[in-house]
Amino acid sequence: MPPEISIIIPARNEEGNIESTIVNCYKKVSPEKEIIVIDDHSSDKTYEIVNSLKKKFKYVRIFKNENNAGFGNALRFGFQKANGKYIVPVMADLCDDPGTINKMYEKAEEGFDIVCGCRYMKGSDMINSPIIKKFISKNYGKLINMVLGIPTKDITNAFKLYRKTIFENIEIEKNDFSISVEIPLKAYFKKYRITDVPTIWYGRKKGKSKFKIFKMGKSYFNMFIFGLKKSMNFVKGG
Repeated sequence: MPPEISIIIPARNEEGNIESTIVNCYKKVSPEKEIIVIDDHSSDKTYEIVNSLKKKFKYVRIFKNENNAGFGNALRFGFQKANGKYIVPVMADLCDDPGTINKMYEKAEEGFDIVCGCRYMKGSDMINSPIIKKFISKNYGKLINMVLGIPTKDITNAFKLYRKTIFENIEIEKNDFSISVEIPLKAYFKKYRITDVPTIWYGRKKGKSKFKIFKMGKSYFNMFIFGLKKSMNFVKGG
């Protein structure tokens, strides 16, 4: 029987975090699951560490990203390998709380197609987050929510549960972190159901972040313009 949930972990040079991330997912996620690590062209021992863990943990798999390096490319490759009814990207740096996946799963079983881990609602928190990163992501999420009407206040957070079947009806093009905005936007205009659940985000303790907020500014702006155009056509009935 296929698992209920496929947890996808894109990992590039995460030898200091990857084992703890996998262990947390196994301990905290209750539904039947598989854990798929996508080694995104690492130059450290990430691949070797995960490969050794396959003997200890059931349904851990690892693949080397066959696409060009990049978070979006690694995630897309992981989607292709997933067997679960639902897919949840989890960051390799321990910033996400895997326990939230249980709440995501409950919402999905109620009929929602995308369940977003939201850092800006009652019951949520961001611990040791850079102030500028929090300010930009929070206000960008508010903008998307208010202007486009998409029912999430934290669209930039990669930590979301997706019903696997939505990928049969949307084309994913982004190869960077803006893929986390692209998927729910395109799904929203296809009339898929989206909601939020609170989650706690933790700042990185080991290794270097691959996310560069100012570098991502152009991609996020382009996704907002895309959504604005789609929204105008949506209102017109086009």
